[in-house]
Amino acid sequence: MFSATASPCQRIDSSLFPGLQVWVKRDDLLHPQVSGNKFRKLKYPLLALNGRRAHLVSMGGIWSNHLHALAHAAVLHGHSATLLVRAAPGMDSAMLQDCRALGMQLQYVSRDDYRRLREEPDAWRRHVAQPGPQHVWLPEGGSVAAALHGVAELADEVITQLGFVPEQVALACGTGATLAGVLAGLAGRSQVLGVAVLRQAEYLHQDIARLQREAGYPVQRNYQLLTQFHHGGYAKISPALSVFCQRFAEETGILPEPVYTGKMFYALHQLALENVLPAGSRLLAVHTGGLQGLRGWAT
Repeated sequence: MFSATASPCQRIDSSLFPGLQVWVKRDDLLHPQVSGNKFRKLKYPLLALNGRRAHLVSMGGIWSNHLHALAHAAVLHGHSATLLVRAAPGMDSAMLQDCRALGMQLQYVSRDDYRRLREEPDAWRRHVAQPGPQHVWLPEGGSVAAALHGVAELADEVITQLGFVPEQVALACGTGATLAGVLAGLAGRSQVLGVAVLRQAEYLHQDIARLQREAGYPVQRNYQLLTQFHHGGYAKISPALSVFCQRFAEETGILPEPVYTGKMFYALHQLALENVLPAGSRLLAVHTGGLQGLRGWAT
């Protein structure tokens, strides 16, 4: 699975980004099911198993791109998995149906238990019968230190494909691991714009630094965390964002999803209109995939 070729960089010509030269790193095309940053984040944690059959345990919501990607990756690599889903019993989604069809074990957890899973490193063991060495825990979003190594590979891919270092690299930011990995790969080159997709995201600064240290990289700080483009919070969408995503797809032929990439492209649109970025800047926007989640907005 992880022998896939590099995703393309696509130049876009759109009136939405006046004064900017924009390329899109099409990581949504990396794999038909395990796409985008999830492909990159799962690469080295799964390769580290060295062919050993494991039982993966992870967490997410009913439309989690991470759980969806993990379920497909588990099947492709011969692993089983337990997915801890933040939801009331009986709640369902097309994503959860996919995971069941792939043979994954689903367990619903309360908001309080989900918070403990975030805060306590061993809380997952309470949800698994007889946890042992065959169990491998991956936290929310797959955001472990080893995940950064796969994301870091994006930087040299981009520079090789473009033939230059873009002045800015932009991406959506949820847990901070993708931003941390891109910073590690760029190693001080370029300026990274992380568009936070959730409210009150300032705490991500600490997580971004911690993940870089844990992965063995120097802590790079050549980034801005943009916290004003969350449109109400995680998985919240404003009317303006919905209109923008439709217009973006029509003008570029690239389908965004509103929870992550839509907010990132919207932020770049606003920055361009406000002349925040230098005129003529060469900007690389990372499409982190997650298109399976669009099914949640069609119902």
